[in-house]
Amino acid sequence: MNIVARNLNFAYGRHEHVLKDINFEINEPKIYGLLGRNGAGKTSLLSIIGSFREPTSGELLIKGEAPFENAEVMQQVTFMYSKDFSSETENAKSLLKDSNRYRPNFDYDYALQLAEKFKLDLKKPLSKLSKGKQSIFNVIVALASRTPITIFDEVYLGMDAPARDLFYKELLKEQELHPRIMILSTHLVSEMDYLFDDVLIIKDGKLLLHESYEELLSRGVTLIGSKQAVDTFSNGKDIIHHEQLGDTHSVTLYGAFGEDEKQRAKQQGLQVGHSSLHDLFIQLTKEED
Repeated sequence: MNIVARNLNFAYGRHEHVLKDINFEINEPKIYGLLGRNGAGKTSLLSIIGSFREPTSGELLIKGEAPFENAEVMQQVTFMYSKDFSSETENAKSLLKDSNRYRPNFDYDYALQLAEKFKLDLKKPLSKLSKGKQSIFNVIVALASRTPITIFDEVYLGMDAPARDLFYKELLKEQELHPRIMILSTHLVSEMDYLFDDVLIIKDGKLLLHESYEELLSRGVTLIGSKQAVDTFSNGKDIIHHEQLGDTHSVTLYGAFGEDEKQRAKQQGLQVGHSSLHDLFIQLTKEED
């Protein structure tokens, strides 16, 4: 199973271009973190992968085929997003049975096990459940569907911290037992970063980067020391953030930074540290002054 985007563009009407010349390829069963600020185009991209929308130009292919209105491909993808269940009169158990009937890879017994773990009331109409419990229902359906491509678009935001923690554990366990392409779109970067094998960041509708989690973290280095020492060492490098308090200066550099350079920085009296994914995400996607 793979996903390929080539010169992918998507627009609402003639003028509002949401996605602009997106190119990437996903080939391995990993957990992919899709990051971007509000309005960056994350949901639009995921809805195209999930066959909810069609590209304006370019192409998005799954196993070499366009997913839009392609029934065979659509069965291989679960796109789970926050839904409005206010008019849903069926209870959770009935809806899980429907999922079992129509989704070829669905594991109904596993869904019931998850419902018990999450303490989800299966007899209550979905519209009567709290927002958090509705989010849990969405997560259960997506995990139990076991489709080769499983997408979570911010569906866990209504869940409280213990429920999210349980979800993360189940996600990792599922990936180990039933490897697949999992894509997680989230704003909870610092809470979820340890889940990601690869990271894709979108800024203003364009793909800013697609790298492994470890490779991306290795590119972010923080230097702390006197202003003169920091300025001298960072001269000519890509500075994505800087702070100053008195004579103490701190900069975040982005780019290749080998062990020899780290040692040289330390020899010049600088403290050297790595940036978190959360910090890199903020700095790489910040608006220009």
